[in-house]
Amino acid sequence: MKHKYLVGVYNDDDVLLNAVTQARKEGYQMHEVFTPFPVHGLDEAMGLQDTRLHTIGFVFGAIGTLFALTAMSYIMSIDWKVIVGGKPFFSFPAYGPISFELTVLFASIGMTVVFYIRNGFSVLRDAEILDNRITDDKFVMAFCLKKYHEEADITKITGILKQSGAEEVYVKEMENELEANLIKKDGGVIVESHHH
Repeated sequence: MKHKYLVGVYNDDDVLLNAVTQARKEGYQMHEVFTPFPVHGLDEAMGLQDTRLHTIGFVFGAIGTLFALTAMSYIMSIDWKVIVGGKPFFSFPAYGPISFELTVLFASIGMTVVFYIRNGFSVLRDAEILDNRITDDKFVMAFCLKKYHEEADITKITGILKQSGAEEVYVKEMENELEANLIKKDGGVIVESHHH
Protein backbone atom coordinates (compact mmCIF):
# COMPACT_ATOMS: atom_id res chain seq x y z
CA MET A 1 0.00 0.00 0.00
CA LYS A 2 1.33 3.40 -0.97
CA HIS A 3 1.38 6.20 1.58
CA LYS A 4 0.75 9.77 0.41
CA TYR A 5 2.22 12.94 1.86
CA LEU A 6 1.62 16.59 1.07
CA VAL A 7 5.08 18.13 0.98
CA GLY A 8 6.13 21.77 1.24
CA VAL A 9 9.73 22.64 0.32
CA TYR A 10 11.42 25.73 1.81
CA ASN A 11 14.70 27.52 1.15
CA ASP A 12 15.18 29.18 4.53
CA ASP A 13 14.97 27.90 8.10
CA ASP A 14 13.31 31.09 9.42
CA VAL A 15 10.61 30.86 6.76
CA LEU A 16 10.09 27.19 7.66
CA LEU A 17 9.82 28.03 11.35
CA ASN A 18 7.13 30.63 10.61
CA ALA A 19 5.31 28.13 8.37
CA VAL A 20 5.26 25.50 11.12
CA THR A 21 3.86 28.05 13.57
CA GLN A 22 1.23 29.19 11.06
CA ALA A 23 0.13 25.61 10.25
CA ARG A 24 -0.29 24.81 13.95
CA LYS A 25 -2.26 28.04 14.51
CA GLU A 26 -4.64 26.91 11.75
CA GLY A 27 -5.09 23.59 13.58
CA TYR A 28 -3.06 21.37 11.27
CA GLN A 29 -0.41 19.05 12.69
CA MET A 30 2.44 18.25 10.34
CA HIS A 31 3.56 14.63 10.23
CA GLU A 32 7.24 15.55 10.31
CA VAL A 33 9.66 18.33 9.41
CA PHE A 34 13.01 17.51 7.80
CA THR A 35 16.00 19.86 7.83
CA PRO A 36 19.62 19.52 6.65
CA PHE A 37 20.84 20.88 10.01
CA PRO A 38 19.31 21.50 13.46
CA VAL A 39 16.95 24.49 13.55
CA HIS A 40 16.76 26.28 16.90
CA GLY A 41 13.18 26.58 18.14
CA LEU A 42 11.69 24.00 15.76
CA ASP A 43 10.83 21.53 18.53
CA GLU A 44 8.87 24.20 20.38
CA ALA A 45 7.16 25.37 17.19
CA MET A 46 6.07 21.77 16.44
CA GLY A 47 4.90 21.27 20.02
CA LEU A 48 7.29 18.41 20.72
CA GLN A 49 8.34 17.53 24.24
CA ASP A 50 11.98 17.47 25.25
CA THR A 51 13.96 14.35 24.52
CA ARG A 52 14.74 11.91 27.31
CA LEU A 53 17.94 10.74 25.66
CA HIS A 54 20.07 12.58 28.24
CA THR A 55 18.41 10.50 30.98
CA ILE A 56 19.38 7.34 29.11
CA GLY A 57 22.93 8.71 28.91
CA PHE A 58 23.01 9.25 32.67
CA VAL A 59 21.71 5.72 33.36
CA PHE A 60 24.24 4.07 31.05
CA GLY A 61 27.01 6.30 32.43
CA ALA A 62 26.14 5.26 35.98
CA ILE A 63 26.19 1.61 34.91
CA GLY A 64 29.63 2.18 33.35
CA THR A 65 30.95 3.79 36.54
CA LEU A 66 29.60 0.98 38.73
CA PHE A 67 30.99 -1.64 36.36
CA ALA A 68 34.44 -0.01 36.37
CA LEU A 69 34.59 0.38 40.16
CA THR A 70 33.28 -3.14 40.78
CA ALA A 71 35.62 -4.75 38.26
CA MET A 72 38.72 -2.88 39.46
CA SER A 73 37.87 -3.49 43.13
CA TYR A 74 37.46 -7.22 42.50
CA ILE A 75 40.59 -7.51 40.37
CA MET A 76 42.87 -5.43 42.61
CA SER A 77 41.50 -6.55 46.02
CA ILE A 78 40.50 -10.18 45.52
CA ASP A 79 41.56 -11.77 42.24
CA TRP A 80 45.00 -10.32 41.52
CA LYS A 81 46.40 -8.68 44.64
CA VAL A 82 49.38 -6.59 43.66
CA ILE A 83 50.89 -3.83 45.76
CA VAL A 84 51.61 -0.92 43.42
CA GLY A 85 53.75 1.91 44.79
CA GLY A 86 52.86 1.07 48.37
CA LYS A 87 49.17 1.82 47.80
CA PRO A 88 46.49 -0.30 49.47
CA PHE A 89 44.72 -2.97 47.42
CA PHE A 90 41.56 -0.85 47.23
CA SER A 91 42.95 2.47 45.99
CA PHE A 92 39.92 4.50 44.99
CA PRO A 93 41.81 7.55 43.55
CA ALA A 94 43.72 5.26 41.17
CA TYR A 95 40.42 4.02 39.76
CA GLY A 96 39.34 7.52 38.67
CA PRO A 97 40.69 7.60 35.09
CA ILE A 98 39.40 4.14 34.17
CA SER A 99 36.03 4.87 35.82
CA PHE A 100 35.74 8.07 33.81
CA GLU A 101 36.60 6.32 30.54
CA LEU A 102 34.08 3.53 31.09
CA THR A 103 31.43 6.07 32.12
CA VAL A 104 31.87 7.89 28.81
CA LEU A 105 32.08 4.64 26.82
CA PHE A 106 28.91 3.13 28.31
CA ALA A 107 26.97 6.42 28.04
CA SER A 108 27.91 7.03 24.40
CA ILE A 109 27.32 3.47 23.20
CA GLY A 110 24.10 3.15 25.23
CA MET A 111 22.68 6.43 23.92
CA THR A 112 23.57 5.49 20.34
CA VAL A 113 21.95 2.05 20.58
CA VAL A 114 18.79 3.43 22.23
CA PHE A 115 18.61 6.24 19.64
CA TYR A 116 18.83 3.77 16.76
CA ILE A 117 16.30 1.35 18.28
CA ARG A 118 13.83 4.10 19.26
CA ASN A 119 13.94 5.70 15.83
CA GLY A 120 13.74 2.45 13.88
CA PHE A 121 17.09 2.84 12.15
CA SER A 122 18.61 -0.31 10.73
CA VAL A 123 21.50 -1.18 8.48
CA LEU A 124 19.41 -4.11 7.24
CA ARG A 125 17.00 -1.99 5.20
CA ASP A 126 17.32 0.86 2.75
CA ALA A 127 15.99 4.21 3.86
CA GLU A 128 13.33 5.82 1.71
CA ILE A 129 13.90 9.57 1.65
CA LEU A 130 10.95 11.91 1.23
CA ASP A 131 12.98 14.44 -0.77
CA ASN A 132 16.69 14.05 -1.53
CA ARG A 133 17.25 17.79 -1.19
CA ILE A 134 16.75 17.65 2.59
CA THR A 135 20.23 16.15 2.86
CA ASP A 136 21.68 19.22 1.15
CA ASP A 137 20.02 22.63 1.46
CA LYS A 138 16.21 22.37 1.54
CA PHE A 139 13.72 22.26 4.41
CA VAL A 140 10.64 20.07 4.10
CA MET A 141 7.35 19.96 5.97
CA ALA A 142 5.19 16.86 5.38
CA PHE A 143 1.51 16.24 6.12
CA CYS A 144 0.13 12.70 6.09
CA LEU A 145 -2.78 12.50 3.66
CA LYS A 146 -4.17 9.50 5.56
CA LYS A 147 -5.01 11.99 8.31
CA TYR A 148 -5.98 14.87 6.01
CA HIS A 149 -7.66 13.05 3.13
CA GLU A 150 -10.55 15.42 2.42
CA GLU A 151 -10.09 17.77 -0.53
CA ALA A 152 -10.94 20.83 1.59
CA ASP A 153 -8.13 20.02 4.04
CA ILE A 154 -5.62 19.40 1.25
CA THR A 155 -6.55 22.69 -0.44
CA LYS A 156 -6.32 24.59 2.87
CA ILE A 157 -2.92 23.07 3.78
CA THR A 158 -1.61 23.72 0.26
CA GLY A 159 -2.69 27.35 0.63
CA ILE A 160 -0.97 27.64 4.01
CA LEU A 161 2.25 26.17 2.60
CA LYS A 162 2.28 28.49 -0.43
CA GLN A 163 1.28 31.55 1.60
CA SER A 164 3.99 30.85 4.18
CA GLY A 165 6.74 30.85 1.57
CA ALA A 166 7.05 27.29 0.26
CA GLU A 167 8.90 27.32 -3.04
CA GLU A 168 7.30 24.03 -4.03
CA VAL A 169 4.26 22.02 -2.89
CA TYR A 170 3.58 18.50 -4.15
CA VAL A 171 2.12 15.12 -3.19
CA LYS A 172 4.63 12.30 -2.71
CA GLU A 173 3.77 8.60 -2.67
CA MET A 174 6.04 6.32 -0.68
CA GLU A 175 6.23 2.55 -0.27
CA ASN A 176 6.83 2.74 3.47
CA GLU A 177 5.08 4.95 5.96
CA LEU A 178 7.19 7.80 7.27
CA GLU A 179 7.65 7.32 10.95
CA ALA A 180 7.54 10.31 13.25
CA ASN A 181 8.20 11.32 16.83
CA LEU A 182 5.28 13.65 17.25
CA ILE A 183 4.49 13.77 20.93
CA LYS A 184 2.70 16.89 22.13
CA LYS A 185 3.92 18.75 25.19
CA ASP A 186 0.58 18.13 26.87
CA GLY A 187 1.32 14.41 26.72
CA GLY A 188 -1.13 13.49 23.97
CA VAL A 189 0.43 11.19 21.41
CA ILE A 190 -0.16 12.12 17.80
CA VAL A 191 2.03 9.46 16.21
CA GLU A 192 4.28 7.06 18.00
CA SER A 193 7.14 5.03 16.65
CA HIS A 194 9.83 6.36 14.34
CA HIS A 195 13.20 9.78 14.16
CA HIS A 196 16.03 12.70 14.81
